[in-house]
Amino acid sequence: MRYEMIIVIIHQNAGYTDYFYTSRGASSVRPLSFLSKLMLFAFVISTLPVLFIGSFSYLTSSNEIQKNVNKSKMELILQINSNVEHKLATVNQTLNQVVNSSVLKRALDNPLNESDFILYNDLRNEIRNMQSFDTKLQDVVLINQRKNWMIKNSGLYRLDQYKNYEQLANLINTSDNTSWVMTPSAWFFSEESLNVTNCDYNISLIKRLPTSKLHKYGLAMANIPACSLKDFINSEIQPFDSIMIVDEHNRILLHPDNSMIGKPVSESGFNEISTIADSPALSGQFKTLIDKKDYAVTYLKSQMNGWVYLSVTSIESMTKESGKIGTYTLYVCLFMLLLSISIAWLGSRRMYSPIERLLNQMGQRKSDIKSKHANEFQVIGEHVQHLFQSKSQLEKEVRQHIQQVRTFFLIKAFNGHLKKRELAEELEQFGYLAQVEAWKTMAVFTLSIDFCDDSAYEKQDLNLLLFAAHNMIEELVPSDQRLAPVMIDQTVVTLIGSTDPDEGSFHQTLYSLTEKLQQEINSYLKLQVSIGLSLPFHSVHKISTAYRESLEALKHRIKLGKGVIIQYENINSGKHYLNLNYPTHKENDLMDAIKLAEMDKAKELVRQLFKSIFTLELTPQEYQIPLTRLLNNLLIMMQESGISLNQIYHANGSLFEEMLELHTVAEIEDWFWSVVIHPMIKIFNSRQNAQYHNISEKIIDLVQHYYDTDLTLEECASRLHYNANYISSIFRKETQYNFSEYLTMYRFKMAKKWLEETDMPIKDIAAKLRYNNSQNFIRSFRKQEGMTPGQYRDGHAAAKKPNSGLDKPM
Repeated sequence: MRYEMIIVIIHQNAGYTDYFYTSRGASSVRPLSFLSKLMLFAFVISTLPVLFIGSFSYLTSSNEIQKNVNKSKMELILQINSNVEHKLATVNQTLNQVVNSSVLKRALDNPLNESDFILYNDLRNEIRNMQSFDTKLQDVVLINQRKNWMIKNSGLYRLDQYKNYEQLANLINTSDNTSWVMTPSAWFFSEESLNVTNCDYNISLIKRLPTSKLHKYGLAMANIPACSLKDFINSEIQPFDSIMIVDEHNRILLHPDNSMIGKPVSESGFNEISTIADSPALSGQFKTLIDKKDYAVTYLKSQMNGWVYLSVTSIESMTKESGKIGTYTLYVCLFMLLLSISIAWLGSRRMYSPIERLLNQMGQRKSDIKSKHANEFQVIGEHVQHLFQSKSQLEKEVRQHIQQVRTFFLIKAFNGHLKKRELAEELEQFGYLAQVEAWKTMAVFTLSIDFCDDSAYEKQDLNLLLFAAHNMIEELVPSDQRLAPVMIDQTVVTLIGSTDPDEGSFHQTLYSLTEKLQQEINSYLKLQVSIGLSLPFHSVHKISTAYRESLEALKHRIKLGKGVIIQYENINSGKHYLNLNYPTHKENDLMDAIKLAEMDKAKELVRQLFKSIFTLELTPQEYQIPLTRLLNNLLIMMQESGISLNQIYHANGSLFEEMLELHTVAEIEDWFWSVVIHPMIKIFNSRQNAQYHNISEKIIDLVQHYYDTDLTLEECASRLHYNANYISSIFRKETQYNFSEYLTMYRFKMAKKWLEETDMPIKDIAAKLRYNNSQNFIRSFRKQEGMTPGQYRDGHAAAKKPNSGLDKPM
């Protein structure tokens, strides 16, 4: 460890440097003023949300419309699918009844010639029962290849003589016993040359016969006109904004245009059927291009027969309504933009006004700022920089003196020159209060340097050596265990504290610390020092007593020699130092209470003062000293206040002699109170009453002259040169009203006078009495008088009118 003592005296004159901004080769284009930038920024900030919200609302509405349309299309497809499959299932069920009937079974084994009329008739009845309105069946065809006959609506035919015999015979060779196929209507109307439904294709349910045998030689067909499926489609749907049904061979079963039925779906312009077929999903939606236009496709695959139900809808038609929304949104956005521009301009002007006022206070004009090619904040920054330079200089000076102020405070604390409240405030100010409150045990040690004949130092080096010891204490003792050491009367004094409440443990720690300190100073500075230790204490308010104990301990060097550590408990039997100081603080508080005529407080302070004096262990003769001092100080205060002795003491003789004749504490305390203190309080009270009355009269005069202005208690205090709280308490004590109540009462008095004697409008009365609006005045008047000002005026006017009967001449 190395300690160096360096004394440096630095004198630095406070100086201020001006910085000016110059721009060489600056552009001739003048920069935008802050007001312009502020308006531009406000416009951008207000415009972007409007544009964002407008765009967002338009896109959201378009998406929602498309989503809702797609949802409705899917629901429509599901409904059509349900209706169609229900119809197909009904046809399948009725055809099953026919093919499984006994009549058909007998007919399959019969050639059906002219002699089989009854069987033929029964078979025709079975067929007619299937052709109801619900099934929409156009024709039911029965074919028996083995017996060479065919039955349909138009009658009985020989199969090999029928025009489309080969096509119908090929249907018997299909692999499935039951299937739905698309067949041309011409196959079944060739002989009549008439298509009743005008539909070129049928949707035919084919069942191979007989159903119970492996070898099939017959056929039962239920034909539904493909055009009848259109009954499930809304007639208002436009081409390509339509519903289509496509079979497993990609042929159109249903289309709004009947001419498209039976054709490949690709001829309709829709080429995405392969995408749907490859998709594992049974239903879905996607977008595609048809004739260079966007379309939304909704599809559903039937699990019953492999048909695909399609809705191909133009996105343009879907977003037609969103276009109207976009137009409305545009108008609203334009309105909001105009409003934003107006608000940005007005708001920017209002926000710029403080800056403008600040520039005016600094003596800067806009033209000067523009000529410098600078902005307002650059000019303000230059002035603020000057202020910061001044502030830095002041802070530097304060830092230079703060240590001196702290040292001065600690010296006052050790010497007992601070009251308890002042001590707590100062500890908090210097950041010591929390640390001291955490300490459970404290002690003061005082270090003194012992010079020897063989010492290398002279006595004129004492201050320098004390400074070195001071620095060593700061380094060796952690800051959380001490307050800053101070030099008092050629000693270094330090308060040590610990959070450990055990006095024995604290005593051992303190002794080890002082021993180490003594050894370090001897090792590095080659000096002998003596240290006096106070008794441990628990409240920081006893710091002055502990300091005296440490000084008292150091005095015993006269017997013990140099370089010792002396504990006060070893010289005073473990009892604290008896503070024989006169209780000056309590006496000063008593003097203040007497001057303020606070009788109860003065009575209590007298009791505390005498308790402090007689707590000391003194002889009866020694007690005369503080009592005589107290009486003397009271008489001096009385004389300085202009009170003669005759005003409080009317007997002949001396107050001091009369006091010395008293023998008990109770007698002495009662004598001081009744003979000296209480008469003085009455004199001060009489003076205060006169002063209070004078102050109250002045306040009332101000109210009567300035009631129609914004008069406040603070303004009255300023005019009368008193504290506002002080005159408020005086006014209430004298008038039993606070200031605002009295002012309101007087204003109402004037209001009633004007209502009675003048025709002044109520709104003018409210304005003169400083109300924000007439409604507030009317509300307050009604609360005060139980009626409105108008009712009060009418009532007073009616009371003034003379009785009409008495005015008539006799």
